[in-house]
Amino acid sequence: MSERRKIRVLLAEDSRSQREAISWVIGNAPYLELVGTAANGAEAVDMVEQLKPDIVLMDCHMPVMDGIEATRVIMGRCPVPIVVTSATFDVNDVHPGLEALHEGALAIVPKPLDPAAENFDRLAEELRLTLKLMADVKVVRRLPPRRAAANPRPPLEAAERPADRPVDRPVPVREVREIRIVAVGASTGGPPVVLDILRRLGPKLDVPMLLVQHMSPGFIVGFASWLTRGSGLPVEVAAANAVAAPGRVYVAPEGHHLGIDRRGRLTLDDGPPENGFRPSVSCLFRSVADAFGREALAILLTGMGQDGADGLAYLGQKGGVTAVQDKESSVVFGMPAAAIRMGAAQRVLAPPDIAKFVLAQLARRRHLS
Repeated sequence: MSERRKIRVLLAEDSRSQREAISWVIGNAPYLELVGTAANGAEAVDMVEQLKPDIVLMDCHMPVMDGIEATRVIMGRCPVPIVVTSATFDVNDVHPGLEALHEGALAIVPKPLDPAAENFDRLAEELRLTLKLMADVKVVRRLPPRRAAANPRPPLEAAERPADRPVDRPVPVREVREIRIVAVGASTGGPPVVLDILRRLGPKLDVPMLLVQHMSPGFIVGFASWLTRGSGLPVEVAAANAVAAPGRVYVAPEGHHLGIDRRGRLTLDDGPPENGFRPSVSCLFRSVADAFGREALAILLTGMGQDGADGLAYLGQKGGVTAVQDKESSVVFGMPAAAIRMGAAQRVLAPPDIAKFVLAQLARRRHLS
């Protein structure tokens, strides 16, 4: 997007006072332009079609049509980048914005509403920066699931897929004795992909999984609960010195790098951010590589930037197994593409095939044991 043209923002918010506060925040960014305000989701759908904004800032709780349904309709009818926001939420419960992410929204941010609040400037800048970054994401129409054909062609296994493009050509997976841990990293577009993979793994996931998901502060606990409810697997926010148990998923907490030691105990570190993030995917991958080496499997999913790429390369050098999400299914191909450029990706796969690949590696472990 040209820097000479302002990013055109449509705000969907039913509270008049909150509309005024957020409009002020948007108006104070020289690179943003508020082109319209909608009082409910139905109005937002109509205004997206009329105004063709670059991005929509969508409240979750609105009358007539809430933000989740409005996101679903917009992404199916006239797709545009959507960021969801909410002023009130219980950090210990599932935030409705996570469902909006499942419908195609790109990110969740808290609302900056009280200029007298200590965190107002930080929240306001986070909102502006998120709108600026997400406006450049190329979104596609999300069609409703099609009914299966009468005689569908079976999907190609990963090894059968043609590698006719250099960016998608995998390198050989090294033989391993067994896989004892799975590490996953994701950023923009990651939550629904992580949920899809966990659903497909189900109870066959019989090793610990460690997960770093870049997310705004205040949403990680609810994210873990959302994954638990949606997948049926036990997902929890990681605690220092906890023993990583088979079949459980541990999510990095806010403000701490997640790792694991050779005894299988989780470690948390509040050291400097890496690649702009704390928790960092690369920190996780390096820790897992040092602790488990050839017995580790790491997966790098959709996300902006390059966090995780060098950590994935390091894990591969230690003999571990690596995979990244493919371009076609990624909301933002930045992180997987960075890993591919470094030669760190042994497999480039869509989410369903990632789940199959993990299960195949675990089955190999059970066979060898």
